[in-house]
Amino acid sequence: MPDWPAWAHRLAVFDLETTGIDVETSRVVTANVSIIDHTGRVESRVDWMANPGVPIPEGAAAIHGVSTERAVAEGRPAADVVAEIVDALTDALDQGLSIVIYNAPYDLTLLDREARRHGITPLREPLPIVDPLVIDKALDRYRKGKRTLEVTALHYEVELLDAHDAGADAIAAGRVAQSLASRYAVELEMTQHQLHLSQAGWFADQATSFQDYMRRTKDPDFTARTAWPLG
Repeated sequence: MPDWPAWAHRLAVFDLETTGIDVETSRVVTANVSIIDHTGRVESRVDWMANPGVPIPEGAAAIHGVSTERAVAEGRPAADVVAEIVDALTDALDQGLSIVIYNAPYDLTLLDREARRHGITPLREPLPIVDPLVIDKALDRYRKGKRTLEVTALHYEVELLDAHDAGADAIAAGRVAQSLASRYAVELEMTQHQLHLSQAGWFADQATSFQDYMRRTKDPDFTARTAWPLG
């Protein structure tokens, strides 16, 4: 086993591609839940495509490659897909795995709203979560440039060949988490639950800092979400 914190040795990973950016109204289009081992190798993988029941905007389709027509033709009923995603994540938590989600509040909050929309019991309190975006910002605070998954994967020498494919993104995020665990082994030497709580604090600090910046420079009434991992 690599000489990293134990939480990184085996991980569940999760990603959604959706109809938009608003977690309250956007719908699931594609999703992936996989498990990777300590080498980053994929042990298991499940992919979904849903018919979201609403038109997929052209801008969203251009990003993830699924048009309304394709989703209608190939996608399964959204309620079935959402229920299966919740079950897969529940199973990962029951196994004692952390779930890696890049920008976790987006995916988890949108999944929560989709579950409620379809009358499905939402995922229980999602814990423990690993959010490489939050960890990277906390431990490499002053690095300039964007922090998208594509850019961050490149920085940590993780291959991402098909960005905005849910499976490719989820697995790359898991490997970025493992790269962070390797590079910052001392800083991240803690239990799953300690790491979860640390990220909640880091995220709140990051959100507050961003809110202060926005209020100074653009909108004096701007309010950032500070809840993590579920908004």
